[in-house]
Amino acid sequence: MTDLSSEILFSILVVLILLSAFFSGSETALMRLNRYRLLHLIKSDHLGAKMAHKLLKKPDRLIGLILLGNNFINIFASSIATILALRLYGEAGIAIAAGLLTFVILIFSEVAPKTWAASHPERLAFFASIVYTPLLKLFYPAVWVINILSNRLLRVLGIHVRHDAGTALEHEELRTVVTEAGSLIPEEHKDMLVGILDLQRATVEDIMTPINDIHGIDLDDENDDIKKQLLNTSYSNLPVFSTNLDSIQGYLRTKDIIKLFQKDDFNKEDLAEIQQTPYFIPNNTSLYTQLINFQQNKERFAFVVNEYGSLLGLITLQDLLEEVIGEFTTDPSDSSPDIQKQHDDTLLVNGNITIRELNRSMDWSLPTHGPKTLNGLIIEYLESIPEQGTSLKLYDHPVEIIQMEDNAVKLAKFHS
Repeated sequence: MTDLSSEILFSILVVLILLSAFFSGSETALMRLNRYRLLHLIKSDHLGAKMAHKLLKKPDRLIGLILLGNNFINIFASSIATILALRLYGEAGIAIAAGLLTFVILIFSEVAPKTWAASHPERLAFFASIVYTPLLKLFYPAVWVINILSNRLLRVLGIHVRHDAGTALEHEELRTVVTEAGSLIPEEHKDMLVGILDLQRATVEDIMTPINDIHGIDLDDENDDIKKQLLNTSYSNLPVFSTNLDSIQGYLRTKDIIKLFQKDDFNKEDLAEIQQTPYFIPNNTSLYTQLINFQQNKERFAFVVNEYGSLLGLITLQDLLEEVIGEFTTDPSDSSPDIQKQHDDTLLVNGNITIRELNRSMDWSLPTHGPKTLNGLIIEYLESIPEQGTSLKLYDHPVEIIQMEDNAVKLAKFHS
């Protein structure tokens, strides 16, 4: 080595610094690869992705190979720098060479390549995996010895290495991945994915139409009243009951009502012929479970009951779908019939609206872990039954009670 000219030694030193940069940057790039995108590229038959995935299955071997190559190159570069320093400055140049080489390696072989690799991992990782695959086979004995020694050292320290550790994400971790994806996922798709993940966290009671807001057919009414109600209904499904809603007998589909009026004489007894069998579900059923149940039972409409069998409300397949894709409207102020925007930018809100629907419609963050409706939230917040005209600040939202009915908030006004 000492017989080589200074120009050749300097050229070799430059090449070694570049190789050191490659090893350092490729290590960062391979460890920064998105595992899920990697699996997607493997399905697309991407050669570099396949090799990278195979290398990452045994990270101790990969790291052993990279460090073996990087340390050998850095030590070799240090030796050449020392020879050059002795030729140029004598023994005094050794300290200069050590300091200068440390600075060069730190900037050009460590910080710069690793920073670039962290920003563009795929560009370097896939190329590096093609290089490392044959190198690993060539230097396998040395890498094997390094791994055996390092693993035994870790075992002595009480650290057990597991290569088969799973990378499955918990529910909240997956939710964070989606919400923090930034521009990688379009905003509307992000909302849908979060909606799907949140189906497991909410129950049917959180989004059901409460019993006070249910409109149905009372069989105790006169024929003319029932006929008029059927003709003027805007609902696709109508519950059928006797005297009160706790005596549910079934429900009517609007499309079946048309057949009923094709007869010359209408009689409420004829409703029994087109009446659908009621489908009851417990109030603590998760939205995800209920979505599956709707699919398996071929149902689109269910009555929600509590542990005593008392009717609490009803839920439809549309209610569940809106939790994922949002309301079937374009104007946020018209996203719910229970929210009316006024000319002075205030909002008149029905007290029976669910907190989840209010949050979704107005993009608010009112708590959903307690009361399910706005009325319940106001009463819990005040710890008393409010009077008409009462004003309060409900979680940073100024509210005025406009109308009370049966000790419940019927209508509230939100000020901007």
